Amino acid sequence: MTGNNTMKISGFLANGIAVGIKENGQRDLSLIYSKVPATAAAVFTTNRFKAAPVILDMERIPGGRAQAIIANSGNANASTGKGGYDDAVAVSKAVSDRLSIREDLILVASTGIIGEKLPVNKIVGGMKDLVDGLSENGIPLAEEGIMTTDKFPKIEYRTCFVGDKEISICGIAKGAGMIEPDMATMLSFIMTDANIDNRCLRTVFRRGVKRSYNAISVDGCMSTNDTVIILANGVAGNKILKDRSRGLTAFENALVEVMTGLAKSIIRDGEGATKLIEIFIDEARSYGEARKVAYSIANSNLVKTAFFGEDPNWGRIIAAIGSSGIPVSSDAVELYFDGVPLFLGGAGIKRDKKDVSAIMSKDTIQVAVKLGMGTESFRLYTSDLSHEYVTINAHYHT
Repeated sequence: MTGNNTMKISGFLANGIAVGIKENGQRDLSLIYSKVPATAAAVFTTNRFKAAPVILDMERIPGGRAQAIIANSGNANASTGKGGYDDAVAVSKAVSDRLSIREDLILVASTGIIGEKLPVNKIVGGMKDLVDGLSENGIPLAEEGIMTTDKFPKIEYRTCFVGDKEISICGIAKGAGMIEPDMATMLSFIMTDANIDNRCLRTVFRRGVKRSYNAISVDGCMSTNDTVIILANGVAGNKILKDRSRGLTAFENALVEVMTGLAKSIIRDGEGATKLIEIFIDEARSYGEARKVAYSIANSNLVKTAFFGEDPNWGRIIAAIGSSGIPVSSDAVELYFDGVPLFLGGAGIKRDKKDVSAIMSKDTIQVAVKLGMGTESFRLYTSDLSHEYVTINAHYHT
């Protein structure tokens, strides 16, 4: 399994252009196109106020096939009523007309400000340039076109072998704030040339989402537009992957690497974030309880600000564990920072402040908690909370 800077996937073309949705003139419209219809799967936000494109895609994805993804940034097309849904359909139709493919094979995504009408005329007006510029080298441009408050692009690429066929997987994502499962003010699109059965793709894809995009938190806020889509066009020509197929494990491992890499990038880019914090909960009675404890820690503003200030105040983490609602025993809980024990047997461990401060000064820190209750575990990635986060979100609309 390898990383690679090529970022080309057989049978896929992509592009990203500026059509004036964003006032700053940056790219704001992206298109991903498979030359042949692809097996498709998706996971969407669980927010009750789903954006129009999410509603449209949820109607289309059960068909299990798609050939294009059109995405805009700068406008969420959320809380826009029936008119917003009609606008999403109009964008889909424009893509269908220009590419001469069936409209039900087109998925739509939007990200940006909630509650404003989508400038459909700008999108439709840019469709010719968007399609004419499609290229096998266009994935980085498509990534730029979905970015909003992101400070850097998020692209991951891996390869693996299924039999004697090399499989490529490439994913792009946007996301930097309002990060909370299920999913995270984020869009992510994954392309692979693997030949894989739809049911099998859905299974491994959902498992990957569970381990990546649904295991991160920046600020505990859930968005209306969260969408993750995977397209597998089969161009690699491998023997079709099904449940228990040889090669499926290699494919799933590569897919999870792509998704986890993107998830970590979202955390590193968490609006104003200065640290990536890995929270590992072990010895829980159940996966759900481990997850609940992890999020109690990750979503504590006191914990997050302590990490930003590089203050080794581990008592805030103990308090967060105790307020999680899980009946933990203080005598059984153990707490470690980067493998250094700080709390054992119901009491803190005296440490040289310089040693703990050195850990806190790192840009990546692991917080490990043993609950002493069972054998289940959960791993979560989160960030600190800085002054810049407040500045960005206080002025996002204006």
